[in-house]
Amino acid sequence: MYRVLVVDDDSDLRLTVASALSENHFLVDQAADGEEAVNRVRAGKYDLVLLDVNMPKLSGLEALKEIKSHDASIIVLILTAFANIRDAVEATKEGAYNYLEKPVKADNLVYMVEKALKANKMVKDIALSSPIIKMPGGTEFVGQSVEMKKVFSIIDKLSRVETAVLIRGESGTGKELVASALHHNSPRKDNRFVTINCSAIPEALIESEFFGHEKGAFTGADGRKIGKFQYADGGTLFLDEMGDISMGMQVKLLRALQEKKFTPIGSNREIEVNVRIIAATNRNLEEMIKKNEFREDLFYRLNVLPIQLPPLRDRKSDIGHLAKYFVDKFNQQHRKEITGISADAMEAMMAHQWPGNIRELENVIEHAFVIENTTEITPDSLPETVLVSARSKGLLLGAVIQAGSKASEAEDEMDIRASVQNGTIPLNLALEGADASAFKLDFSKLDFQANKEEFEKRFLLSALKAFGGRINQTALHANIPKKTLLRKLEKYGIVARDFIE
Repeated sequence: MYRVLVVDDDSDLRLTVASALSENHFLVDQAADGEEAVNRVRAGKYDLVLLDVNMPKLSGLEALKEIKSHDASIIVLILTAFANIRDAVEATKEGAYNYLEKPVKADNLVYMVEKALKANKMVKDIALSSPIIKMPGGTEFVGQSVEMKKVFSIIDKLSRVETAVLIRGESGTGKELVASALHHNSPRKDNRFVTINCSAIPEALIESEFFGHEKGAFTGADGRKIGKFQYADGGTLFLDEMGDISMGMQVKLLRALQEKKFTPIGSNREIEVNVRIIAATNRNLEEMIKKNEFREDLFYRLNVLPIQLPPLRDRKSDIGHLAKYFVDKFNQQHRKEITGISADAMEAMMAHQWPGNIRELENVIEHAFVIENTTEITPDSLPETVLVSARSKGLLLGAVIQAGSKASEAEDEMDIRASVQNGTIPLNLALEGADASAFKLDFSKLDFQANKEEFEKRFLLSALKAFGGRINQTALHANIPKKTLLRKLEKYGIVARDFIE
């Protein structure tokens, strides 16, 4: 639940605003002047402050600077009368998110507060997608990556200007998320953010998608269509997979960028637009320029201040923080109670190269949620593709990790037989104090199945006793896949927690 501080020397207005927010499930505190507001912010933790401009002791602008100096992540919305609009605009230059005119309407107030909080959350989500510690100004983010400090410094600068932006990086590094943050934290945040996936549109239709067409302009044009450029007027147009646009379309796009006008297909009229362009690609545009596959002038038009998102393999120190974030996310989504990730599983994830980047990591964690039957993500629940690198480096002890569950009892039997034959079971258990004599069976009864099941049951009881009922330790040292262990315990009615000392 978000915590909000309402600051105004007008007690009636302050109470009205606080009541409206409380009814919409915000935790609300109040302050009567700027000085009290600053003291409350320093003493507590607030997500958002609603701040009047004209107040005794400390003005709204002065309080804003103090609040931002203390914690730049706090969102500040300015409350102002019409006569003080100029001060409110000045406040936005000093870091306020936006302003609201008095008298404040409850529905407009709640809408603006929710929108501001959503924009702030988006920045934090990107921090998780490409984690850093701090943005300029002191905002804290999850992660340790030095590379991402540089990225977020650029994002912070680009949020304040109107220049075109080119976001570069491999698939899954969060390019669209960065584009969204640039828009929602820019002066255009109240207008549309429109996305076009350039690689998903057939060549014959892409010009119409960009610029629109008139009725009858071509076969199938049964009506007039407004293109994405016009639809995004006043806002931001995000061109994803920019490197897939044909050379002919690049010429028309360059003209639209330079002149801020275009002509719909089948029309004689030019349309002027005010659109900020953010483009993204995972392709090497410099190599494409050399091969005459991408226009150099368009490249320089977009590449004024590029954002290069590093792949996950170059910032592996962030994997643990990201994994925890996704564990928390999927606990809520799947209604499970996974408490964390085992050391072996984390070791395997650190050894993996993550060609699919953040998106792949998210999918791996969700895969583990579907497979895992315990309260901890273990190597058993990770996909085989993640385990390959760890095995090749001699990690994970080379014994317990099995990708996927065994398909049949016959395979389980082979696991047990192999362990007995190579001496793994009695040796490992003996080292931990287990009684090897427990495995002597009565062969006077020539019944393979009966002896097999008796052996399995005695083996499991001895192993659990040796390792205090700890499933992961039992599976590891007894050289039996955890899924096989859990299934056998269920089969014989053995409860592991009965062995916990």
